[in-house]
Amino acid sequence: MDFIPYGTQWIDEDDINEVVSVLKSDWITTGPKIKEFEDALCAYVGCNYCVAVNSGTSALDIAVQSLNLPEGSNIITTPFTFVATSNAIIYNGLKPVFADICGDTFNIDPEDIRRKITEDTKAIIYVDYAGQPCDIKAIREIADEFDLYLIEDACHAIGAEYDGIKIGNFADLTIFSFHPVKHITTGEGGAVVTNDEGLYERLSLLRSHGIDKDAQNRYGPDASWAYDMKYLGRNYRITDFQAALGISQLKKLGWFIDKRNELALRYQEILRDVDVVTLPEVKDNVRHVWHLYTILLDGSIDRDEFFKYMRNANIGVNLHYIPVYRHSYYVEKFGIDAEEFPVTEDVFKRIITLPMFPRMSEQQVEYVVTSISQAIDHLKK
Repeated sequence: MDFIPYGTQWIDEDDINEVVSVLKSDWITTGPKIKEFEDALCAYVGCNYCVAVNSGTSALDIAVQSLNLPEGSNIITTPFTFVATSNAIIYNGLKPVFADICGDTFNIDPEDIRRKITEDTKAIIYVDYAGQPCDIKAIREIADEFDLYLIEDACHAIGAEYDGIKIGNFADLTIFSFHPVKHITTGEGGAVVTNDEGLYERLSLLRSHGIDKDAQNRYGPDASWAYDMKYLGRNYRITDFQAALGISQLKKLGWFIDKRNELALRYQEILRDVDVVTLPEVKDNVRHVWHLYTILLDGSIDRDEFFKYMRNANIGVNLHYIPVYRHSYYVEKFGIDAEEFPVTEDVFKRIITLPMFPRMSEQQVEYVVTSISQAIDHLKK
C-alpha cells in the first residue's frame, strides 16, 4: 500500500482552470477575485463581513489586534490546539491563560474558563477541535456575564453548525484556515468573518500594513495619491489566484463535508468493538465536519509504539496536539504546570489521528483499520 497521509487536498481540473484564468489576467494580487472570494464566504456562512488573508495564523493575529486590548491583558484559550492560536495572543502583547478541555469532545471546558477569569481577562478564544463546535451557549453566557470578547478559532470547522446555524455567526470574530489539509484550500490562506462593521473596517486595514487609502483630505483637495497608515499592520494579503482557487473549492465544500462524514461513520462502524480504543463522541446539537478523526488508546497500548507501528505500515497517523504549554518557548516564558490540566494531559498521552480526507478510498480505510488491529495484537501488554 502506498503511503496514506493523515490529510491532503483535492484539486481538480475546474480548480486548475480557475487559477490559470487569473494568472492570464491583469490582476494576480489585490484585485477583484479577493472581494469575490470574501463575498462567497459571507454567502456560505451567512455573515455580513469577511477579510481574506494569507494564512489562518494571519487571520488569528489581526483578529486579536483588531480588539485593541490594553497591553498585558489576559485572553483565555485552550492548550489543546496548534500553537498559532495562543501565539496570536502573544504577538499582540497579551497573555494567554489556558483552561482545561472536556474529556468527551476535547473542546475547551466552559467551567474551567470561568475559574480562570480575573480582572485582567478581556477575551476568550475557543477552538472547535477536529471540526466539532464547542459548547458555544455556555461560553457566550460567560462572555456576556464578564463583558468579554469572543474569538472562535474555526480553522477545523468551516461548514460546521451549532443548533442549526453555521459557525461564523456566534463569536465577535471567527477564523477559518485554507491550508491544504483543511476542508478547502487556497494553498495557504485564511479568513476572518464578523458581523461587526467596525471590526471589519479595522481588519481590512490590518491585513495591508494598516494603511487607509481613503486619506485625500489629509493632503489637500482630492489628492488621489494619498494614503495614511492608521495602525501598525503587516502584509497579510492573499493573491487573486489563491482566491480563485478558494472560490472553486468552496463550490465543492458541501460534498467534501459529506464525504468526511461518510468516512467518520465507516471508522465508527468498524472500530466500535475494539475494546482498547475510545472513539470520538459527537454532541446532538452540532454538525461535525471532521477535519480530524482521532482515537484514544487505553493504557494497555503504548501510544508511541503504536505510532511507530502504523508509520512503518505506511500509514500517516499523526498527533493533534502537543499541548501548547509543553513547547520550549512556553515552558521558558510561562513555566506552566502541566498538572493544572489533567484532562489535556490524559488525552495527549493516548491520542492518535487517523487518515481522513475526501479522496480516501474504502480500500485505504480497510487497510488502516486492519493495521490498527494488527498493531494492537502486536503491542497489547
